[in-house]
Amino acid sequence: MTARRPLIAGNWKMNGLKADAELLAGGLASRYKALQKPAFDMLLCPPATLVSVVAGHIAGSGLVLGGQDCHASEKGAHTGDISAWMLRDLGCGYVIVGHSERRADHRESNAVVKDKAQAAQAAGLVAVICIGETEGERDRGEALSVVSEQIRGSLPAGATAQNTVLAYEPVWAIGTGRTPTPDDVAEIHAEARKVANQVMGGGGESLRILYGGSVKPSNAVDFLGLTDVDGALVGGASLKVDDFWAIAQACDA
Repeated sequence: MTARRPLIAGNWKMNGLKADAELLAGGLASRYKALQKPAFDMLLCPPATLVSVVAGHIAGSGLVLGGQDCHASEKGAHTGDISAWMLRDLGCGYVIVGHSERRADHRESNAVVKDKAQAAQAAGLVAVICIGETEGERDRGEALSVVSEQIRGSLPAGATAQNTVLAYEPVWAIGTGRTPTPDDVAEIHAEARKVANQVMGGGGESLRILYGGSVKPSNAVDFLGLTDVDGALVGGASLKVDDFWAIAQACDA
């Protein structure tokens, strides 16, 4: 058994209006609050327009709140961006940085992700740093080297197990219905922990490393039961109360 407490995180991406957020956050909050001793932490990362709405519906439930991205600066002339300090002001405790969709759509490099993670930590947030290879990189046998390079380039100097979470998401499995085998995931997570341990000077053993990429109730047990998998970063399935809750229940399986 690992001493690392599982984290089940929901990335809602660009989905949801107020009514949707109220039903989803409210439904999850009531279930989580009803647990006597939850075996997992549960994190909700709604789009920025819904952060305040979700904050109000999960207050006192034990659920934690996060943003989907942040700017590296505390404030300034950055139209359309949101700082980690602003997220903290709204009640967030976490923020996702370096998601593959940000790396691809917005050309975010490891250096940019590192700066964002450092800003998140400076603001008192836990940075959920995403890593993962493309289909082409995996087919060329480069998955381990790509993930290792992303970790070395994206982890800030002050990263600890308390202010950082890694999330491995094979790009080719996000929203596609395709999933790697448990052996594939175990191999990447073991390498990720080894590299993080080197970068963090031994702190990687306590670091939570999540798996993401078409996680659903039917495969959650297979992934969450792996030695170096400490939870899940869930996309589409996090938009349905029953599905997201079923994934979380796999922590007890």
